[in-house]
Amino acid sequence: MTISYTLKVADSRFGGFSKLLFRWKGSIYKLLYKEFLVFVVLYASLSLVYRWLLTEEQKRIYTKVAQYCNRSTDLIPMSFVLGFYVTLIVNRWWAQYTSIPLPDQLMCVISSNVHGKDERGRVLRRTLIRYANLSAVLILRSVSTRVLKRFPTMDHVVEAGFMTQDELKKFESLHSDFNKYWIPCVWFTNLAAQARRDGRIRDDVALRLLMDELNLYRAKCSMLFHYDWISIPLVYTQVVTIAVYSFFAFCLIGRQFLEPLEPGQEGDLDMYIPLSTLLQFFFYAGWLKVAEQIINPFGEDDDDFETNKLIDRNLQVSLLSVDDMYQNLPPAVKDKYWNESTAQPPYTTATAAETLKPSFLGSTFDMRMCEDTEQSQMAEASPSMPRIQTPLLSRFFPAASPAISIKNFGWGSRGHPRRPRADGGFPSPYLNRSEDPELVARIEEEEKEDEEKEDEEMEDESPASELTTPGGGLGVTQPPAASKTEELPLIRVKTPSSSSVGADRQEAWEP
Repeated sequence: MTISYTLKVADSRFGGFSKLLFRWKGSIYKLLYKEFLVFVVLYASLSLVYRWLLTEEQKRIYTKVAQYCNRSTDLIPMSFVLGFYVTLIVNRWWAQYTSIPLPDQLMCVISSNVHGKDERGRVLRRTLIRYANLSAVLILRSVSTRVLKRFPTMDHVVEAGFMTQDELKKFESLHSDFNKYWIPCVWFTNLAAQARRDGRIRDDVALRLLMDELNLYRAKCSMLFHYDWISIPLVYTQVVTIAVYSFFAFCLIGRQFLEPLEPGQEGDLDMYIPLSTLLQFFFYAGWLKVAEQIINPFGEDDDDFETNKLIDRNLQVSLLSVDDMYQNLPPAVKDKYWNESTAQPPYTTATAAETLKPSFLGSTFDMRMCEDTEQSQMAEASPSMPRIQTPLLSRFFPAASPAISIKNFGWGSRGHPRRPRADGGFPSPYLNRSEDPELVARIEEEEKEDEEKEDEEMEDESPASELTTPGGGLGVTQPPAASKTEELPLIRVKTPSSSSVGADRQEAWEP
């Protein structure tokens, strides 16, 4: 039977896992104690032979052999081999459990789509779900030793009520060299088609839904058969087993107490009980026993699947669903919270403290925002708004559109665009510094001269003569060198021509 300890680890507490170490059923001690005793006996026997029966010359030879064996243990990658193997086995173990066919979805579809309160309707529903359970019994009987012991022959299946005598004759009359678990599924489909012709199934949509659920159920039966047929490759299991056994064979010889080869040389500590070696055996050999136990979970180990209990549960629940519960509904009434906008179920005294905990509304819900009012002002984005881009970043981020010009556009001290003054210039980027009037006048005069030259060039030259990148983009010129007292260089972007706007090419910044 399956050993469940879920309730014991529901809450993390001091010594929570330590209490599980004293359980015997389903424990590693129960699995490993025989191999552990054999290892201890062999180790003790070699130790006694070395200490009492060997001569000095034989001890010297044994010491060299033991040192060689001890070095050889480092060549076997135990953690890698066992870790990968056990991971593969555990994944396969859980996949086999999820492949066990459960009739829950199928019985709901049968109960809602196969109609009739008379005896014929009841017979149809019960027979359909019985065929589904019969298919599961046949496949579990072929893969699980527990189920086979419960139903050793087909007569036992008939006696249990999963099959009638007439169905058994039909079943045995069909000769096949392969497993015939699929026959009840075919009976199911034919009976469902007959119910559709008789009007017990109202429309083709309901019949299609019934067939889809049956196919999912049959597919799980097929997966169980294939898991039983296709095992983990035997060579892999052999490699892991040989690795573990050879590792501890070397440990039996190499982990013994050894006397020094040279007189006067300091020897190792004489440990009559090799604690570290025994722990290593417990871990590695226990890991191998875990894989051995769950590689086929349809046996009779402590943690193998309770297949017989599943058969009992599935038959009982499915028959209740399609028969006793068919259109046996409680009256539909207004619920307790009919007139309440917010439903709040009551708490017991033991759980009342949970009501004091606030609901989770998001990780940024309680974040404190900056108190600066300028940072909270709304900024409307429009196509006419200039696009701000630094010369360095423009090499990596393409412009949104070459029609947007950033000429005469700057940034304020807090990252906001600086508005031009009434005379057409821009204020200093440093709010607390005074501007040099001569420097500002000279820069503005040079800007006007450059603009006039640019207008003349654009009228005389063709659009192809503009400076562009290989992929096409806006030309960029540098302003004249400013005075050494200037803190930041002024960067201007040439106004794009109509041809460059139509081509929608990227900006290119000139170093």
